[in-house]
Amino acid sequence: MPVFKKCIFFFVALLFFSCSSKKNVLEKVLASKDEKIKEVMKNPKQYELQIIYTQIIRNKEKITFKDFTYHLDASNYYYPASTIKLPIAILALEKLNTVANTSVNSTFTIEGSSEKLKFADEITKVFAVSDNVASSNLFEFTGFDYINQKMKEKGLAPFRITHRLSGSEPSNPLVKSVTLYKDDGIAEVFPSKLNEKSTELVLKKLKKGTGFMKDEKLVNEPFDFSKKNYYPLETLHNTLKRIVFPEAFNENERFKITDKEREFILFSMQNLPRNAGYDPKEYYDSYCKFFMFGDSKDQIPENIKIYNKIGQAYGTMTETAYIIDSENKVEFMVSATMLVNKDGVFNDNIYEYDSVSLPFFATLGRELYAKSKM
Repeated sequence: MPVFKKCIFFFVALLFFSCSSKKNVLEKVLASKDEKIKEVMKNPKQYELQIIYTQIIRNKEKITFKDFTYHLDASNYYYPASTIKLPIAILALEKLNTVANTSVNSTFTIEGSSEKLKFADEITKVFAVSDNVASSNLFEFTGFDYINQKMKEKGLAPFRITHRLSGSEPSNPLVKSVTLYKDDGIAEVFPSKLNEKSTELVLKKLKKGTGFMKDEKLVNEPFDFSKKNYYPLETLHNTLKRIVFPEAFNENERFKITDKEREFILFSMQNLPRNAGYDPKEYYDSYCKFFMFGDSKDQIPENIKIYNKIGQAYGTMTETAYIIDSENKVEFMVSATMLVNKDGVFNDNIYEYDSVSLPFFATLGRELYAKSKM
């Protein structure tokens, strides 16, 4: 074979090998010999594991994505827990942005309370420590219908929100009236509103386990999630893409917030509890950062920023994250969800978060980071 042809053959083979190795990053990580990953991969169906890993391709000023998935299936229900707070926070600012003379520093009160709440403070709490009450406060301003409609308009579907994450009546479709205090001192009242009543979901895996605790008694039947919030992993992952890289999407697919509002959301997403005024002994750096650092209480290195939102409830752990290391020029996105409920009973607070899901998420994040670094 002539030398030139040999060189071409070698180059093509090298290119093929390079592309092939990139294509199989997630596959390679899930085939890791690390026991924390091996244990889960012995029976991924038991854990209802779903993963999306995204390589970010920068070509001049254009951003494109290369997604790799594992067992991704929107028809297999999982409980989204606090990940639902991501669109609540963003869309609270989108709604606020429709009112003149307002900003993240605007305040509001909710019917039945005289406490003045600042949008910036509530959003900070939502991301720094995943505060349920702060999220519900923002939710009274947006309501069910507004969030559901805006997500649909942006192509962020399937999705639905049917209940708050705190309060005595989380599924009450009536949202309270909210008084908004604009930056010019003028108050504007948003009256209470009755939102559409939710219907039962029609999906797979809506009934889970063998029993659940109710009023401190065991009910021996599967727990029914058919009236719960629904935020499948791909929709969650695409929400993250839109807030981090809006320029990669059409105008009608983006969140209608100002550059300053978007910067504030992104700052809040990566902010650590100790920088938000929380006691680092109780709220350590990885309190709401499961990927890479969830199995440690050590401080996260300054060069690594994680723009994320986590969810943890009913034995289900979920996270979506954009991870960037400015020092080592590493960036990628990853979203994952898994169920850890060995005894099959819900509401008993016996879940394998610390022994199975946290170690898995942390190791998955580290291995994807290492592969992205190569």
